[in-house]
Amino acid sequence: MAIRFLGVMCGRYSITDPDEALRSLFGYNGPPFDFAPRYNVAPTQSVPVVRLNHEGRRAILAMRWGLIPSWAKEAKIGSMMINARADTVATKPAYRAAFKARHCLVLANGFYEWQAPPEGSAKGAKKQPFRIVLGTQERARPFAFAGLWERWRDPAGAKDAPPLDTFTIVTTDAAPAIAHIHDRMPVMLTTREELEAWLDAEKTSPEEAQELLRPYAGGDLAAYTVGLKVNNARYDGADCVAPAAPGSA
Repeated sequence: MAIRFLGVMCGRYSITDPDEALRSLFGYNGPPFDFAPRYNVAPTQSVPVVRLNHEGRRAILAMRWGLIPSWAKEAKIGSMMINARADTVATKPAYRAAFKARHCLVLANGFYEWQAPPEGSAKGAKKQPFRIVLGTQERARPFAFAGLWERWRDPAGAKDAPPLDTFTIVTTDAAPAIAHIHDRMPVMLTTREELEAWLDAEKTSPEEAQELLRPYAGGDLAAYTVGLKVNNARYDGADCVAPAAPGSA
């Protein structure tokens, strides 16, 4: 039977140990950061993101998922800007300014995709959630999504109101290992060279940045079914990352 794909590209992910991710990806050896484990990150929530500060040094801070363009009149547009396609990110009005100047790294150790039931399935058949990781489900290796960020000020707000920093995750074609689940995937950056190149939008040309926006090519991409609790965007329990019980998927 043919597989039907869902419209959302990457709408949920996990970062169960932000501190470990920083140490593993960047060689950070300072004191722990105060970021709680997240098992089911959903759009409009604030999560740890790495970007360069005004001194050109790496900084980690909480940012809201769902990019709000600087010219937007209302914040609600951000809920529709959670993903930016790699093939149009340089030209779309909502993202092109950020693509030129404001890159960020979104810490993660897994993401979720929902596979639609095969055509011909019984009416009411449920979509099956998968968690996709590097390594194994028992030991998922940290990585970073290629992200873009923007700073937005509410035009209807007070002049001294603090701005809101938001981000989007760049997506590309799915790697062959997971193409049966969904036809798109987030851009995953894993090596120090990739991370540094993407983060520094001043030193990395748009052409070089575009080269980084490709499907993950490593052989350690793995997917496994998880339970339906992950369907609830308000649920963030550790059992979201647990394999689905036999017969429940």
